[in-house]
Parts: sequence; C-alpha cells; structure tokens
Amino acid sequence: QVQLVESGGGLVQAGGSLRLSCAASGRTFSRYGMGWFRQAPGKEREFVAGISWSGANTYIIDSAKGRFTISRDNGKNTVYLQMNSLKPEDTAVYYCACRRENTWSPRPPNDYEYWGQGTQVTVSS
Repeated sequence: QVQLVESGGGLVQAGGSLRLSCAASGRTFSRYGMGWFRQAPGKEREFVAGISWSGANTYIIDSAKGRFTISRDNGKNTVYLQMNSLKPEDTAVYYCACRRENTWSPRPPNDYEYWGQGTQVTVSS
C-alpha cells in the first residue's frame, strides 16, 4: 500500500510559477514509476508528466514542454512538478500517481495503482 499526498497548488497569475510536491509513504518508492495528471472541470483526466524509477527518464506532454519539469528525490520519497510560465489553460486539479512498472511515457489513468487526493492549480489571466 502506498499513500500519496500532494501539496504546492494555489492561485497564480499567468506567467507565474508553482512547484508541486508529492510525498509518498512506504520503503519501495524508488520502485514505482511516478506520474502527474491533471483534470479540468468537464474534461477527462490528462497525463502531464512521467518519471522513471531512478529519475533518469522523463516525459512531458507537448503543451507543457519547455515550461514544466518533473523530478524525484528517492531519498525523500518525493516527486516534484516544477511549473513555469503558467497559462490559464493549465488550470486544473493536479494529481500524482504511481505504478510498479519502470515507465515514464504516457499511460492511461487506469494503469496507475495509487493516487493522491489532488491539489488545485488556478492560473488567472
């Protein structure tokens, strides 16, 4: 069993930055592929970023490339999503999730085993 707790969301003006954190329980964090998803009102949950067990491999969706960075600190059982140059269309609830495979490329939500409760990100224009 893994518990995930996100933090770092909030209200920011367009062009601003936020860093989301996701703290995981358990001693096998380094053996979980991690992902960040987001869900805007009325839309499906969308894969945003993924990172491999070691952190050597990452993936960012095209709309966020050059603006978002995913990273992890296995010593702290934490994965991060640094979001710069935020746009109003980035407004959503952001979730972290994990799965026991060493994957970082886009996967559907059902492929992930454990989820956090989500953190709201609102970008004003």
